[in-house]
Amino acid sequence: MTVPERRVRARRAGRRFDLRATTVTFGLAAIALVLVGWVVRMAFDVAQRRPAWLFVLVLGGVAAVLLRRRARSRHLAGRTVLRTTDALAAATATALDELEEGHAAQCVEYVHGEESTEVVPVEHEKLDPYEFEEAIAGLCRRDGCAGVEVVGGAGDLGADVLAVAPDGRRVVIQCKRYSEDNKVGSQDLQRFGGTCFTVHEADLAVLVTSTDFTAPAAEYAERCGIVCVDGAWLRDWCEGSGPAPWELPGTGQDGTEPSGRASL
Repeated sequence: MTVPERRVRARRAGRRFDLRATTVTFGLAAIALVLVGWVVRMAFDVAQRRPAWLFVLVLGGVAAVLLRRRARSRHLAGRTVLRTTDALAAATATALDELEEGHAAQCVEYVHGEESTEVVPVEHEKLDPYEFEEAIAGLCRRDGCAGVEVVGGAGDLGADVLAVAPDGRRVVIQCKRYSEDNKVGSQDLQRFGGTCFTVHEADLAVLVTSTDFTAPAAEYAERCGIVCVDGAWLRDWCEGSGPAPWELPGTGQDGTEPSGRASL
């Protein structure tokens, strides 16, 4: 008996390993991850410093969408790119949200070498000390001061902002951005009072805080003729509903007349 011979089908050759395609895939994935990290880091920096870079982030989001569309038309290698571009789009959206929040938290938009008079509602206690000084300097510029300069830092001897008021007086301002439960005490006023007139030759000395002053601090300021701007007065000044420190009745031209705290 003859047994019919079965034909053995040749096994289909397996897909060959493509080193070039694999290298390109991992390269694209690495580039995308670097872009994600760069966008997130840039967003947090730009949110506080350069709101104008919002346009750059928008372009990044558009690029992510275009890459996603191209990735859909690719095979297995393109799926990795699709996942990374999704992460890039999500990071861009997060960066935009942070940018908007950071811009809303700014009282004055200030760029070195340029002066800006744009003032928007603000929570001053959320600014860092440098931003707080820049915000006060911006208010001085907005209200007509000349020669406004931020000089705060190590060795400032109590002066953070210097300016010349519209009436020609030299204004020396110290800024105290404190937390809500921390008030400016008499020691802060004494240190400022020891330098504002003798060292900085102020015609008008002003201490601005985001919170409030203790009673001894207010009494010392009244005796020395230092104008104390607390958080409530600062909000009114920022919104334009309250006077600037040099507009307060009782602040004499020589800066020696006691003023105390404003009753607004």
